[in-house]
Amino acid sequence: MFKKSLLVVALFCAVNLSNGQGVSKVVCQYDSKSFIREGLGKLTVADLEPALSFCTHLVYGSAGINAADNKLQSLNVGLDLDQGKGHYRIITQLKRKFPGLKVLLSIGGGVDNDPEADTNKYLNLLESSGGRMAFINSAYSLIKTYDFDGIDLAWQLPPNKPKKIKSTIGSLWSGFKHSIGIGNNPVDEKADEHKEEFTSLVREIKNAFRHDNYLVSLTILPNVNSTYFFDIPAIINNLDYVVLPSFDFQTPARNPKEADYSAPLYELNDRIKESNINSQVLYWLAQHAPASKLIVGIPTYGRTWKLEEDNTQTGVPPILGVHEPGTEGIQTKTPGLLSYPEICAKLPNPSNNNLKGEDAPLRKVGDPTKRYGTYAYRLPDSDGNFGMWVTYEDPDTAGNKAGYVRAKGLGGISIRDLSLDDFRGSCTGDKYPILRAAKYRL
Repeated sequence: MFKKSLLVVALFCAVNLSNGQGVSKVVCQYDSKSFIREGLGKLTVADLEPALSFCTHLVYGSAGINAADNKLQSLNVGLDLDQGKGHYRIITQLKRKFPGLKVLLSIGGGVDNDPEADTNKYLNLLESSGGRMAFINSAYSLIKTYDFDGIDLAWQLPPNKPKKIKSTIGSLWSGFKHSIGIGNNPVDEKADEHKEEFTSLVREIKNAFRHDNYLVSLTILPNVNSTYFFDIPAIINNLDYVVLPSFDFQTPARNPKEADYSAPLYELNDRIKESNINSQVLYWLAQHAPASKLIVGIPTYGRTWKLEEDNTQTGVPPILGVHEPGTEGIQTKTPGLLSYPEICAKLPNPSNNNLKGEDAPLRKVGDPTKRYGTYAYRLPDSDGNFGMWVTYEDPDTAGNKAGYVRAKGLGGISIRDLSLDDFRGSCTGDKYPILRAAKYRL
């Protein structure tokens, strides 16, 4: 009888594991642009492979929408499709080497910019049942042709307008103004209609994909308000998982005059109460989303601002009165953005301890509370030059967030993205240290 009971338990566990229950997802975002970058930022397929033993899902970013006919299309035909370099097929064929890996095609992702479209084509598509059907049919054809396992809807919805950091009195005044209708400025006048139409889109996609067991996931882009656009009880059963908007709460592009933590785990004093991971998680749980479907995004990069002479003498955020993003890195080549290895190289080490000016090391400030994150800074010199402040993810903070996911019983983590982790192992010798640290804590 005892042996028979053990057999039943073993079979039950095997069934649950095969259905993905009780197994934390590690969703790895792969930016295909990294394949065509020059220099240190170039991530080849050979560079990608060491990460895949840690990933349960690989999300290829990004495809887009043709505004003229609402069909799904590659944003780089010469790279992605068979008539070009066939990168879609090269990536999905990695499943032969990593049999448990699911490969999804991301749509939108904040990079599908169409200068010829006068309006938001992602909203326009929602408004027409014919447009939705054209999109679904083209998406089905594309993922079937290239052997993807499904699609990730990183739908480009209007983001919230930036808000200034307020004191307690300022927050109370702002709340009072909103309560009497002053200062309400919705980002989408037709948000209620678009919410219903997005629900229809998700349901129609799932119905079209169900026969082939294709996956449908939702990645909410940073600063998109879930209350405006998502009827959570109505869409959640048709989604396999949801990646929450859990980073880039504060960026140099959105907040050029305020440097602050960009991906805090919990709310900080005198900050916007929704601008933290815990707040996002609690909202979706309150809307009856199963914890097992909620994925917390973890960035592999930092956001930087230039410090000037009168900004700070301590580096403690928030830092008001900054004026511009930090200098671009040699890998990312984007002002205000540094990859983890770029940041790591700027921390104190034997090669930079005695350097001055823009090559002088940053001073790292950790977070013993495990609530907010890590930052580093360099005060400007006597001429007011070379000051920098950066908020960033490192292996310790990524591990803390994975620990939070485990403690809350959530579905897993999403690494965004692999090309900005230390995929060469230049910092500590370990490749993909942020991915590794988060995976091990799960």
